[in-house]
Amino acid sequence: MGVPSFGPVRPTDYLANERTFLAYVRTALSVMAFGFVISRFGLFLRVLSNGREVASVPIVGSEWLGLAFGLFGCVLAVIGVIRFVATSRDLARNEFHSSARINTIVGWATVVLGLVVVLSLLRLV
Repeated sequence: MGVPSFGPVRPTDYLANERTFLAYVRTALSVMAFGFVISRFGLFLRVLSNGREVASVPIVGSEWLGLAFGLFGCVLAVIGVIRFVATSRDLARNEFHSSARINTIVGWATVVLGLVVVLSLLRLV
């Protein structure tokens, strides 16, 4: 099954691919940083509650949730590299292959991690 040509490749096509890659990198770093904050937030609440009666709910799982976000950020970085290389190769061949499957998987993983964060926050209320 051949992919039809989409016209002559311009330098702006390569630059757009590079901007998309950099967006993956920024997002991956942000997700990893958010994971670090989540992980340390549980530690902060534990330290705060030892001095006073601040938290009546035991704080567990923030380390695991932070780790999950850190790993998700790493996966996003790997996906960004793979997509950048694949798109560069497609542009060189004057073809384009959509990445709907990868985008759908990343989208659903984001929804699941977001729901876990919401459930974790509801537990603190």
